Amino acid sequence: MDLYIIFSFLIKHVILPLHNYSELFMKILEVRNLTIPEIKIVKFARFCDQRGYFTEQFRKSDLFNSPDLPTLNTVEFVQANQSFSKKGVVRGLHFQWNPFMGKLVRTLSGHMVDIVLDIRKGSPTFGKAIAYDMPADDSKDYDEWIWVPPGFAHGNFFVENSKIDYFCTGEYSQGCEAGISPFARDIDWSLCDKKLKAEFDKIPLTELITDKDKNGFSLEAWSKDERSENFIYEDLVNKKLC
Repeated sequence: MDLYIIFSFLIKHVILPLHNYSELFMKILEVRNLTIPEIKIVKFARFCDQRGYFTEQFRKSDLFNSPDLPTLNTVEFVQANQSFSKKGVVRGLHFQWNPFMGKLVRTLSGHMVDIVLDIRKGSPTFGKAIAYDMPADDSKDYDEWIWVPPGFAHGNFFVENSKIDYFCTGEYSQGCEAGISPFARDIDWSLCDKKLKAEFDKIPLTELITDKDKNGFSLEAWSKDERSENFIYEDLVNKKLC
């Protein structure tokens, strides 16, 4: 009998009945809230052997149907970006409206620390920033995404030369985006991991941050800008955007 026919028979009638395909090749291990609970960490499995590993880092049906990720049930990813940053680079803190842009972010190589600032007026955590450590490590049997929904300013700093990957729920819209300086004195860092904040504070103000980012809004100045009315906590929650 032809070997292909034998192999196909075994796959169809022996292997697949014993294993759900999604469990065999794709598995969300954990969805965890950070100290600002709308910010989620999605931990997913890598399947490792002597050759290395295989993973499905994104499967629409799994992510969008997860009961632990209800805000993803109503969104669609329409743009994917990749960036390379040198050690010491600071980016952000960026946000967009019309359309709103949520981001699903992970580290491909190097070492990123992600920063998220709540800019939703009326939110119980308005003005508070947190950081999450996301080093790349090919020896681990899992990897992670961080989900940053609309209503948050997003940025990062880099401990090593790094590449990151992120999916966006809105296409870039010039003229409908702004930023708060990560060095703004009125950001409340009280919820942030103290070690990560100390790492951030060591970064010198060099050419590795753009003038646009460095000289972005303060929280107070942005709150007085009429465009900040796009980010009302109750409105975003009612629209199931965060």
